Amino acid sequence: MKKNSKRDEVVKEKSRERLEKIATAKIRTTMIGAIASMEEHFGYLWGDGEFDLTEDEEELKESFEELRSEILDKGNTQIRNLKAELVLYDIEFLGYHVDIPIQRIG
Repeated sequence: MKKNSKRDEVVKEKSRERLEKIATAKIRTTMIGAIASMEEHFGYLWGDGEFDLTEDEEELKESFEELRSEILDKGNTQIRNLKAELVLYDIEFLGYHVDIPIQRIG
């Protein structure tokens, strides 16, 4: 029985790590996607990649950079909170299940 319980603990730990990795990637993708969408829709306000910016464009670009930093900081805080929360659960990956129908010919 001890052998199985040790194996079960390893499976649960690997499952938790897997879920943590997947959830972290999804949160990061959401943060980066939101920032990219903002830049795509409003980037023209701060020169959209130009180097010679007006004073107003420079101020807007600086505001955007501050906002970008805040979004990333808040997202990273939520990732840390998620990791702390996941430790409180027993998690077991059940795997994928695919049924492949077999038809006999003839």
